[in-house]
Amino acid sequence: MTEQRAIVVGAGPNGLVAAITLARAGWTVTVLEAGPTPGGGTRSAELTLPGVVHDVCSAIHPLAVGSPVFRDLALDIEWVHSDIPLAHPLDGGGAAVLQRSVDDTAAGLGADAKAYRKLFGPHVDAGFDLTDGLLSPLSVPPRHPLALARYGTVGLQSANHVARSRFDGDEARALFAGLAGHSILSLKAPITAGYGLMLGVLAHLVGWPLARGGSQRIADALVAELVAHGGTVECDRRVASLTELPDAEAVLLDVTPRQFLAIAGDAVPDRYRKRLARFRHGPGVFKVDWALDGPIPWTNAACAGAATVHVGGTLEQVVAAEQNVQDGRLPEQPFVLLAQQSQFDRTRAPDGVETAWAYCHVPNGSTVDMTDRIESQIERFAPGFRDRIVARHTMNTAAMHDHNANYIGGDINGGVADLRQFVGRPTVGLRPWRTPVDGVYLCSSSTPPGGGVHGMCGWHAANQVLRDAH
Repeated sequence: MTEQRAIVVGAGPNGLVAAITLARAGWTVTVLEAGPTPGGGTRSAELTLPGVVHDVCSAIHPLAVGSPVFRDLALDIEWVHSDIPLAHPLDGGGAAVLQRSVDDTAAGLGADAKAYRKLFGPHVDAGFDLTDGLLSPLSVPPRHPLALARYGTVGLQSANHVARSRFDGDEARALFAGLAGHSILSLKAPITAGYGLMLGVLAHLVGWPLARGGSQRIADALVAELVAHGGTVECDRRVASLTELPDAEAVLLDVTPRQFLAIAGDAVPDRYRKRLARFRHGPGVFKVDWALDGPIPWTNAACAGAATVHVGGTLEQVVAAEQNVQDGRLPEQPFVLLAQQSQFDRTRAPDGVETAWAYCHVPNGSTVDMTDRIESQIERFAPGFRDRIVARHTMNTAAMHDHNANYIGGDINGGVADLRQFVGRPTVGLRPWRTPVDGVYLCSSSTPPGGGVHGMCGWHAANQVLRDAH
């Protein structure tokens, strides 16, 4: 057999998983990364003070732990679990608390206990049959059709409708809204309930852990796995055109459709170019990292036991904040997604220093400073928080885009993941990873199954390469 060679452009989790999959199949693989370090959305850096490690983008990783490809790779990553996967504080000192156990979570939701068990219990019981199916959405026939069909009866609805129709109390409603808020969509839109279900199921099934030492450890482990199978990674290698690349049987691009069109140039047929030009990018994010002189002083003590805290108040308030963003407005009280990693991983900061990480959604391309609004939301549920700030580092949508070229306008999801672009991501078809340019494939989060640190976009693209090569 002649040696088969692949070039992967982009060393994010999807690009690295694609490279590993091909290297394990015997291909010679080179990964070219524009940045100084590999990792894409899983990089860490000293953003505030020397010796204080912050996650530049992703921080909490239920999708990585639950991903079938990550489970298969068994990477050298130490996953750290907080006592409580998730807390969602409310005014007056209350909080919704998501425990690893469905029953324990339900027990804290009062009159909504039965409804919570009824909603989540069957999907958690389905386990990886469900979550693996959702991460392989184009399998024909689906491997576990009954589990997926049961999920779809609820998941295709809006989170706002499901929260209102299933629950009566503020705690359960707010908890579900916060889970669904990761969709970066209006919570009145179809399929947002599916995001809430998926992330809640993962919390019960595998937890919401962080990587000891920082999210960079995920990238480092992936690179080590690739090198162990003969692959290489070359950083500071920005690719502007396919013509710059050495000869290869396959080129896999961990880039968005907009970047692909620029890199491929005239090689792209007009019809496909027009289809990709219709691909839409969603809201961006504004992110803040803090070095603190002590733990966040949450009014509700349960929040201190959770690595992730959703800060946004009631269902109605979270829905209103996310709707403002969809309408192109900046919310006065944004929905804030917060992680407090050093509380559970002391490698992140020296003694006497704590880290905190948070972001909110903003209109795509917004450069408005949201620091005060984010900190006001945290102060609302943790009076005295501002007094503990020693240093901060902020990133608006432009800074996010500078950090990672795939984050167009600050969109960390690789494109809107609404119903239209869930079905056609980036175009409609059973082989969306293959482009009409001979030997060129897309493997980014702009392809199925979409955003998140799970590597499945790269795994699917690499397996498409292997099928096409036979």
